[in-house]
Amino acid sequence: MNRTEFIVATAIILFVAYMIGWFSHWLVHRFTRVSKDDVSELERLARELHEAEETRDQAITYLQQREADLTNQLAQAEAELSAAMDGLRDARQETEELRQYIRNQKR
Repeated sequence: MNRTEFIVATAIILFVAYMIGWFSHWLVHRFTRVSKDDVSELERLARELHEAEETRDQAITYLQQREADLTNQLAQAEAELSAAMDGLRDARQETEELRQYIRNQKR
């Protein structure tokens, strides 16, 4: 193999390597390309996700407020129940005392 044949063979090999590289780049670019429809779909999904997160945060805030209100109402109801039970206990004691007084007066 003389010098000219070596240069031609090397040039052909380099050209084939270049073409294989270019073709593989084209294939990768072709399969990984994102279409405008995909981008708009991703933007729509991002908007919907953001709205869902805002709705979730509002629901959590509402539930925390509602829980605080119900806890307050429960504490008030328990206080009223305790006061009513104390009043009932006092009324029973007073009734019993009156019964004993009436029994003592009858004798």
